[in-house]
Amino acid sequence: MQLVDTHVHINFEAFQPDLDEVAKRWREANVAYLVHSCVEPSEFKSIQAIADRFPEVFFAVGLHPLDVEAKWTDKVADEIFQLASSDPRVVAIGETGLDFFKAQNSEQQLQALDQQLAIAQRLDLPVIIHCRDAAEVMAGHFRDFWEQRGSVRGVMHCWGGTPAETQWFLDLGFWISFSGTVTFKKATQIHESAQMVPSDRLLIETDCPFLAPTPHRGKRNEPANVWHVAQRVALLRNISIEELAIQTTNNARQLFRLPSSGALAN
Repeated sequence: MQLVDTHVHINFEAFQPDLDEVAKRWREANVAYLVHSCVEPSEFKSIQAIADRFPEVFFAVGLHPLDVEAKWTDKVADEIFQLASSDPRVVAIGETGLDFFKAQNSEQQLQALDQQLAIAQRLDLPVIIHCRDAAEVMAGHFRDFWEQRGSVRGVMHCWGGTPAETQWFLDLGFWISFSGTVTFKKATQIHESAQMVPSDRLLIETDCPFLAPTPHRGKRNEPANVWHVAQRVALLRNISIEELAIQTTNNARQLFRLPSSGALAN
């Protein structure tokens, strides 16, 4: 029984002292693949180096919405395209999206989002979407983009929206990914969303090193903890962990076009 952690940041400094031990734990936990997200293109070489060390790691390239104000230019868009084209292990563009919780530069964020959506279309790759306090604007913007320029497949990562907001993005064709927040006792709207997502559109992640699930809250998160996410989602959906593992692993392979057999070392 295997799982896929569809959103990690193991290139962050928090993992530098003991990444080999972290990898040993995710392998012992039968985490077959990891999809490494990208905050900004300058991370690309460090993420590549991790994938060189651990063949189960695939990755994305993009610019996070909170970095748009300081770093977005047409040159960055070209760089994302070139990097995404340079390595077959790139399986997505992102993370991109909108964050109105910590920034209000909506026009800049939307411009950067649109250019990254266009890159994803051009390369036939999915997008990894960050959405915080921006669901209504984002859903409306996606509808306009789909109508004018065609749809893009992708995932709403670390999803924390209401059931109504969840349905907006399901209607747009997105996969929905749940993180350690789904294990939090008071996260009732996330619990409700996790119950309503169709089985063929469901994904799980850690978003490590952030948002460690219960019972590890307050500690550094890591890929092996995706099992806690899986267990909670399975309980909410009233299915076995085995069924949940099969569903989410197949979904990750479909969305990100991962190999059909795991890359785990023996």
